[in-house]
Amino acid sequence: MNADQFAATTAKLVPSGYRLRLPGPTTVPERVRQALALPLVSHRGPEFRHVLADCMSKLRPVIGTRADIFFIGGSGTAGMEAALVNVLAPDDPVLVVNCGQFGERFVSIGRELGADVDQVEVAWGEAPDPAALAARLKAKRYRAVACVHNESSTGVVTDIAAIGALLAGTDTLLIVDSVSGLGGIAMRMDEWGVDILVAASQKCLMCPPGLVVMAVSEKAMAVIEKAATVPRFYFDLRRAKAAGKNGETAFTPPVSLAYGLREALTMMHEESVAQVLQRHSRMAAALQAGCIALGLALLPPPHAISATVTVARVPDGLEGSAIVRQMYAQYKTVIAGQRTKLHNKVIRLGTMGAITAPDVLTDLQQLEDTLRSLGQPVRAGAGTQAAAAVLAGAERY
Repeated sequence: MNADQFAATTAKLVPSGYRLRLPGPTTVPERVRQALALPLVSHRGPEFRHVLADCMSKLRPVIGTRADIFFIGGSGTAGMEAALVNVLAPDDPVLVVNCGQFGERFVSIGRELGADVDQVEVAWGEAPDPAALAARLKAKRYRAVACVHNESSTGVVTDIAAIGALLAGTDTLLIVDSVSGLGGIAMRMDEWGVDILVAASQKCLMCPPGLVVMAVSEKAMAVIEKAATVPRFYFDLRRAKAAGKNGETAFTPPVSLAYGLREALTMMHEESVAQVLQRHSRMAAALQAGCIALGLALLPPPHAISATVTVARVPDGLEGSAIVRQMYAQYKTVIAGQRTKLHNKVIRLGTMGAITAPDVLTDLQQLEDTLRSLGQPVRAGAGTQAAAAVLAGAERY
């Protein structure tokens, strides 16, 4: 196949003007795409050991930890299962803080493993109350508490520091899914008392899907090493730790994704981690202000609103799926609805990774045109003007 034939084939796969604006996977920057195309090397050789070591070094300030960091080929759900299967034996009690789709996933995984799963159930769109969790912890002793840092189904951020403070000095482990948070929202794993952190490559870390990042505290590792009744093989973090002593992974890793992660982390450090977090917050604030100006109220409460995913309520008489379809038909821009409890009630857009002001302003102009084409009364320029005010340093909303 020559270059022209390749270009023609690619055009059929990815339409001209295609914009990926989901809350993950996200658009991969060109520098990362080029890194993904590097020649493969031996996953047991010195070249790849250097790649892994560099990734670990660059991840530490992003995660806020000096703990062990492991890499597993798989999706974010693989990381969630790995976290639970390594510490929960059948009938072990686990408490899940459930405030959305991925809290429900923790519940499902725990039940499949035969654990004794209890829940602190939170209405979708509301933030978990640490006081409610504290009451449950007084009533029963748990092997672990599992929660989602940034619930991408609702745009709600959980106060991980407050939960960690409740578990300080106990033998209960804190397991946190930060798949859609890490790299876009502050994480201070060691300071907040997180014992197992799960993240993945395809969101704020600016890579394609397929690579899980896990960080594991000494407290959790002690439990993992002693667990004798938990069946595990591929997800066995004891194997991962043993391989890590040689600078390797336990099983064949996605080498090219590690290349990409190394380049993405390099980009983050060039900008500075602090500036990356500030940029995410500013871009999200601009997008959220624009949505409000277009008549799309936000789902989450202001004190727990995400900087990586914007979840906006759909006006009465309109379905979220109609907005999603029209955005694609009119602009080839892909945004998300919600497939479960909030089906047709919300739309979701990502502010993750290499997001910039032009991205946000384009989103809002296209969203304005889409709403108008669906019969919604929208003042011309309302969304982009509100966003521009935020970007210029005005109030958040």
